Amino acid sequence: MSRTHDHVTIHPKILYFGTPVALLSTENEDGTTNLAPMSSAWALGQAVVLGLGADGQTARNLWERPDLVINLPSADQWPAVERLAPLTGRDPVPEHKRDTHRFEPGKFAAAGLRAEPAELVRPQRVADCPLQLEARVVRMTSDSHADYVIVETEVLRVHAEPAIVVPGTQHVSPAAWRPLIYNFRHYFGLGPELGHTFRSETAAADMASV
Repeated sequence: MSRTHDHVTIHPKILYFGTPVALLSTENEDGTTNLAPMSSAWALGQAVVLGLGADGQTARNLWERPDLVINLPSADQWPAVERLAPLTGRDPVPEHKRDTHRFEPGKFAAAGLRAEPAELVRPQRVADCPLQLEARVVRMTSDSHADYVIVETEVLRVHAEPAIVVPGTQHVSPAAWRPLIYNFRHYFGLGPELGHTFRSETAAADMASV
């Protein structure tokens, strides 16, 4: 396929150019678990960095209680994620969300998801998610306009469905794991594999399982 080198200058309202969706479990003041979808995250080593709206219940909880679970849904779970999207754990609802969101304390039930206890942190895990990362905040900072917070977390424990683990290893299988991707406010799954980096430790095992 030929490509032109001509480009146009655009000014997108958002820059969600494609990141995995996560459901963040955090602890409310009364000890219950708040559950919220988010899609601005990146991982390096055992650290996961999150970008959150500054006025949401998730950010408020993490400023005061640093435990969380980063639950990663599969692509076919997008309807549950979307059921959470218009809900907020803040009461009263922040002014700029009042036309689009409603307060809902029972997020798990509203989304049709099941809760289960975590092992090392206080908030509950999402039992339905194939990958669950128990984590703790190590640093939080506000962006230059105070609209967002950047949350650096340390992952303490990883839970994975056996079906997405390469047998006999500690590796998640890229051939089996199908994350949900949020791309400019639309939900996508993964397409066919195009190849793998020379650093891959799962390529041979994944090919053997095909």
